[in-house]
Amino acid sequence: MSHATPLSGKVAIVTGSGRGLGLAYAQELARQGVSVVVNDVDADTAAGAVASITAAGGSAVAVVAPVGPTPTADALVAAALDTFGRLDILVTNAGVLRDTVLWKMSDEDFDTVIGVHLRGTFTCVRAAATHFRENQVAGRIICIGSPTGQRGNFGQTNYAAAKAGIVGMVRTWALELKRAGITANVVIPVAATTMTATVPYFAAAVEADEAGAPMPAFFRHDLGFGTADDVAGLIAYLASDAAAGVTGQAIGVGGDRLQLWSHPEAVTTAYHDGGWTFEALDAEFPAVVGDHLQSVGERFPPLPEDLVRPQVTA
Repeated sequence: MSHATPLSGKVAIVTGSGRGLGLAYAQELARQGVSVVVNDVDADTAAGAVASITAAGGSAVAVVAPVGPTPTADALVAAALDTFGRLDILVTNAGVLRDTVLWKMSDEDFDTVIGVHLRGTFTCVRAAATHFRENQVAGRIICIGSPTGQRGNFGQTNYAAAKAGIVGMVRTWALELKRAGITANVVIPVAATTMTATVPYFAAAVEADEAGAPMPAFFRHDLGFGTADDVAGLIAYLASDAAAGVTGQAIGVGGDRLQLWSHPEAVTTAYHDGGWTFEALDAEFPAVVGDHLQSVGERFPPLPEDLVRPQVTA
């Protein structure tokens, strides 16, 4: 990691970077010459992440704390400044899952996910943005979204709300921080994780990833589903000066595919003199709106026969 890159000398915080996608982001930033503040709730996991970066010639330090509370956000910024003397990049990746259907979801299930994903993103970005503005740093804020936040997903009320909320916050921050030269974007990864490992549809891809073998082209190309490393390049790019003009965007990446998600726009517009009464809607709604109703959830094509795996039943 001694070679100079466009990111050499910069400093980043990556929350939830002890393992999985977050670790891949931290390692790629370090490979590009960035010093990294690693974050995890488990000390051994965080230490292992730091060791993996320093063993490869990079620089890293760990903050062991749960994301969500303001003191954690402040500690992360302080660690960057105290250890490396600056802060340029924030990647908010930390998250938890408490999946269950609406009628079985407890207050704790909901609050835990919202607290880590949504509040954690807010508190960390607030702390970093405050530092950026007060010190005239053209900082980079990269928040992690999900297809679930864009499309919805069965059994993930809390997660969908949090991830959709992150996109809404980032669009607002892009407006508020533009004058200061600070960018804010959302990355929507599609990759093999502990969550996708439990989905039978992705079994063949997860098997290949765990074995260190190439994923089948169907997953990488047709579905845009790949490894954590496939996502990390976009994180580093958005952290660089090359992406100074990119802000307020939701960008999907996975496997061989890159996508730019649209902001919500009206798909049809109609007017009714005097306003839309019940009677007017009853008479005209099907003709005006019926053909434009939007789908929900993700739709996957059938798996090729050679990629179907038998499902194990209890």
